[in-house]
Amino acid sequence: MAITIAGTGASIPANRVTNEELSERVETTDEWIRSHTGIGARHFAADGSVTSDLAVEAARAALAKAGKAPEDVDLIVVATATPDFFGFPSTACIVQDKLGAVNAAAMDVNAGCTGFIYGLDVAGSMLASPSRKIALVIGAETLSRISDWSDRATCVLFGDGAAAFVLEKRTDAGGRGLLHSWLRAKGSGAGSLYLSQPERTKTFERNLDCGRPPAIVMDGKAVYMFAVKAITDTIEALLAESGASLDDFRWIVPHQANARIVQAAAKRFGIADERIYMNIEDYANTSAASIPIALNEMAEKGLLSEGDLVMAMGFGAGLTYGGVIIRW
Repeated sequence: MAITIAGTGASIPANRVTNEELSERVETTDEWIRSHTGIGARHFAADGSVTSDLAVEAARAALAKAGKAPEDVDLIVVATATPDFFGFPSTACIVQDKLGAVNAAAMDVNAGCTGFIYGLDVAGSMLASPSRKIALVIGAETLSRISDWSDRATCVLFGDGAAAFVLEKRTDAGGRGLLHSWLRAKGSGAGSLYLSQPERTKTFERNLDCGRPPAIVMDGKAVYMFAVKAITDTIEALLAESGASLDDFRWIVPHQANARIVQAAAKRFGIADERIYMNIEDYANTSAASIPIALNEMAEKGLLSEGDLVMAMGFGAGLTYGGVIIRW
């Protein structure tokens, strides 16, 4: 039995905001953003749009490419740090209703920027059940809604978007599909990257007004150091556990957080630039959506051929990290 990728799709908001345009609202410059991150632009969801809207659009595109109907889906896993509702209901349930996937179970995965990697592992494991054959794994974010626009060090980093994979359980995959995954967490670093919000420490007294809306808080230096080590540890673990060598991989697709982080890790392993796919310049950091957006873009550009071995890896809030090996 193999868990194959039957189709991919994405939803990229039409509102593209360049560094120059952002500098009209935030005290920053194109030169500073590019030199520190490699970002040139990002996309923001239209007013009135929520995460589930982007997720549904991406899911429909993926289902169309896979030749599947919403009724065929047995499971929906949505990886997001910006759900429609903080707490409940899950965004996956909202997506299930909007899609009309009446036969699907639905759940969210909150693993920050590693969310899509975690989601693939969760969905792949759940497809082992004899009663399930088709799963939708979606990474979707509206990070513009939780960015702190007074914090110029973080607000320039993020963008909105979504992408989806249709996973199909098959017995005739010819070695293709999800081959190996490796997941870890470092909860001791939770305070390095979190969403500020009112305290919930008392039963009868509620601090409903914390003075400002929920917003991303990040210790940039600590996250940078964690991310470089996370990429290194993930690559080493995937190679050791799978028995593959770096030369076996056609592509390495990292979470698109910061080009400098990826370059530092790549230098350590001697990985050539042309084997690492980066699109952060056009999309910025879309958290759980970044890896599937990159892979879908690669598929649409014809950069992925059947049989290509691909390593994808993420790192983010939690702190979480991990990777997956895919035979395309």
